[in-house]
Amino acid sequence: MQPPYDRVIRGDLVLTDRVIADGYVAVRGETVAAIGQGAPPPAAALEDHSGKLVFPGLVDGHMHTSSSTGWPGIEGATRTAAAGGVTTVCDMPYDVPRPVTDAGIFREKVEQVGRLAHVDVALYGTIRKDGGVDAIAGLAEAGASAFKLSTYEYDPLRFPRIDHHLMVTAFAEIARTNLMVAVHNEDQELVEKLTAEARAAGRTDVIMHCRTRPPLAENLANNAIFEIGLETGCHVHIAHSSLARGFEIAAGFRRAGARSSGEACVHYLCMTEEDLLRLEGFGKCNPPFRTAEEVERMWKALVAGEVAYVSTDHAPWPKERKVYKGDIFAVGAGLTGEQSFAPLMFTLLEERGLPPTLMAKYCAAEPARFHGLDPKKGSIALGADADLLVMERGSFTFDEATIQDRPEFQHSAFHGRAMRGRVAATYLRGRKVWDGSSVLARPGEGRFVPRQHRRPVALPV
Repeated sequence: MQPPYDRVIRGDLVLTDRVIADGYVAVRGETVAAIGQGAPPPAAALEDHSGKLVFPGLVDGHMHTSSSTGWPGIEGATRTAAAGGVTTVCDMPYDVPRPVTDAGIFREKVEQVGRLAHVDVALYGTIRKDGGVDAIAGLAEAGASAFKLSTYEYDPLRFPRIDHHLMVTAFAEIARTNLMVAVHNEDQELVEKLTAEARAAGRTDVIMHCRTRPPLAENLANNAIFEIGLETGCHVHIAHSSLARGFEIAAGFRRAGARSSGEACVHYLCMTEEDLLRLEGFGKCNPPFRTAEEVERMWKALVAGEVAYVSTDHAPWPKERKVYKGDIFAVGAGLTGEQSFAPLMFTLLEERGLPPTLMAKYCAAEPARFHGLDPKKGSIALGADADLLVMERGSFTFDEATIQDRPEFQHSAFHGRAMRGRVAATYLRGRKVWDGSSVLARPGEGRFVPRQHRRPVALPV
């Protein structure tokens, strides 16, 4: 007789509400067929990770594969994701040379995902600076998990600022789809004026990256986007809040009847302005790192349940674009984060005496829920894809040279950081794609994951 399961994976299962010691996940085909504790059932293969923690594969709700190199970047970004225990990435639409602004471009990108990806990929859509609101419905029908707009312009074509008038029209149309719209939240006028003043004063040193993008720049943008959301009924989401105040503002608008939320990036839970001074260009991201006091406020917001989820904003630039040569404004803004995500988040929780269940919740289940990828993704649950991350506890040091991407992207703000865990294995739909030292998946084994439903996301009151 054939064994009832194709594979059984043993270990301590980390769910969002508890840890099942000496547990197992039984896989049939690509999905979870049984979950239990103790002696495992018969299976064609047994993967014994006893003594290690088995999490759901992480879902990175905010990352960029193609913002610097175009669609070929999908291959390397998803390969390093596999090594980091990230089994689903939600990829931003600001691609080189053209953003994902209509269903035709969206379908072209889906084809590239099917050819290049090592892990599964969900996709954001966006609009043009001069309009394109009529393409929103088609992007939703094509399977977009969310939309992304910006209050700050990095490039007029690839990453434009959407003015308030167009944003009102776009939000109203997005509201009809029940998808959320994430917004890059920095006030263009304030940042541009402060940057011009800094340059005029000859201040292009590293700390001026923080000084020209102060907390006020975020909070001005936050209030504007949530006010438009309240007006239009759209679910508006801060794409990356470096400030606890952002979550406080979102909660205030929810109390007024708005559908508002915000995410934190893992670096805003640990990095400070002092780290930027140490790292120089390799620590530059937007919004910038804040103070140590702000990091503590961010943790209070997370533990209080005010944060929607935690992401990486993985946005790799070639090393030469990250080197500071006397002008911090000339350096590319973005960090690598896929491979450091799981060990770093696990370490931060351990250092604060917080349970690993918070990682299962905020780095897997909640991003999957906000992007409409549940119940397929984000949880160890019957019928879900058998996406798993195996974490080995211990004393480790993160080494950027191990990043499973092109050599020009092998840099990290967390290089040399002591970690309390490492990713010992990653399973994508039941198949091992990372064995602790090598990526076993081939390009094209990852798949496009369309949004599974269009139910509105339930938000806290």
